[in-house]
Amino acid sequence: MDGTPGLGEVSLGEVSAPGRVAGPDEGISTAELALATRNHGLPLEALAHDTSPPGLHYVLVHYDIPATDPDVWRLDLDGHVDHPLSLDLAALRARPAVTHRVTLECAGNGRARLTPRPVSQPWLAEAVGTADWTGVPLAALLAEAGPRAGAVEAVFTGADHGVERGVEQDYRRSLPLGQAADPDRGVLVAYAMNGAPLPPQHGHPLRLVVPGWYGMASVKWLRSVTVTDTPFTGFQQAVAYRYRGVTEDPDDPGEPVTLIAPRALMIPPGFPDFMTRARVVRPGPVPLAGRAWSGHGPVVRVELSADGEQSWTDAEVTADPDRPWAWAAWRAGWTATPGTYLLSVRATDATGRTQPLTAPWNRGGFGNNLVQRVEVHCLAE
Repeated sequence: MDGTPGLGEVSLGEVSAPGRVAGPDEGISTAELALATRNHGLPLEALAHDTSPPGLHYVLVHYDIPATDPDVWRLDLDGHVDHPLSLDLAALRARPAVTHRVTLECAGNGRARLTPRPVSQPWLAEAVGTADWTGVPLAALLAEAGPRAGAVEAVFTGADHGVERGVEQDYRRSLPLGQAADPDRGVLVAYAMNGAPLPPQHGHPLRLVVPGWYGMASVKWLRSVTVTDTPFTGFQQAVAYRYRGVTEDPDDPGEPVTLIAPRALMIPPGFPDFMTRARVVRPGPVPLAGRAWSGHGPVVRVELSADGEQSWTDAEVTADPDRPWAWAAWRAGWTATPGTYLLSVRATDATGRTQPLTAPWNRGGFGNNLVQRVEVHCLAE
């Protein structure tokens, strides 16, 4: 059973309600801890790397990492097309390949900092990574298949299978055909990460990479691309990844989660306290640096505050115009004197979107791009 409405979905329970919110005194559950041990974020000191080594790049697996055999793996491209394709990995690798450096971020990044807390993977701010992805442009494959008149979406099916809020399903998402087939959007059917075959947790042997979109769009363990002449209404599209508010009608579908909101993160300065991760520095000049990104356009400004966000100073931002989907580097200086500080950093992109000082709450815990705040203790001389 493939879990797609109109294509064999089997409902095991009510799915219209949004995700659950923790009670006022409810702590992190063992189920959430189990999710946190399976999934992992980028250690923030790894922001020093231009690209994230595969073992440090964030990972979110909805169900199980499937056992895959690249020798028999095929990608089917079918549906509302004139020339259906069924390609093995050799056939894909024989086509012209491209490599894009792309920053991916989980839509739930920052969820654990929300109050009340949506119950799910308890991310802080570390669910991000940047890699060089190599593969075949999706636009080229779609052009080869020839979408028919009236085609509206491309639906992507992964090999991971499970149950979510009562629905048994394969993991499946879609993109509007105009974006899926747009060579400027740069969507890839990728088979390599940082110059090596995809690791199992990152979608071996084949995955989608959708630049600028939150990570839920980049379907891993990709098995098929189905062009449709009607909008896709599967669980991950119509139920799971939606911005829903506090008091709205539970039957309201909410707004879809799409492009990544701007965010800047700081490489933690100095050295850490083991339990709290509070940072310790010595008096004097302290170099500060990190990365910033947005799916809405390039980051044009990064600001820092060391006085409780009463004032902000600009950092130097360095972006690579040839890699528009990758994070930009930023750096600044700060002179530390003995005491305790809360360093804050925020990004603004070319569309004018800026990170907020108050977390944007929604029932799924999506898109929380609250400014990063780093506690720093400067030792007495």
